[in-house]
Amino acid sequence: MQTIVPVEVIERKILLIRGQKVMLDAALAELYGVETRTLIQAVKRNIGRFPADFMFQLNYQEVAALISQIVI
Repeated sequence: MQTIVPVEVIERKILLIRGQKVMLDAALAELYGVETRTLIQAVKRNIGRFPADFMFQLNYQEVAALISQIVI
């Protein structure tokens, strides 16, 4: 049985980084009900299915800013 995720739950997981609306890998993994490492492995195995600008890695300052926001 599939569970439908409410739109509000998805919207809360969307962040604005580098002027783009994004979701962190951990948030996507949670929505799909898998571990983050499992999601990352699946993406790496199927990298050709994703456009070049589909994902990016956060730099140190962006990670620090996110951690700061979460603590507040």
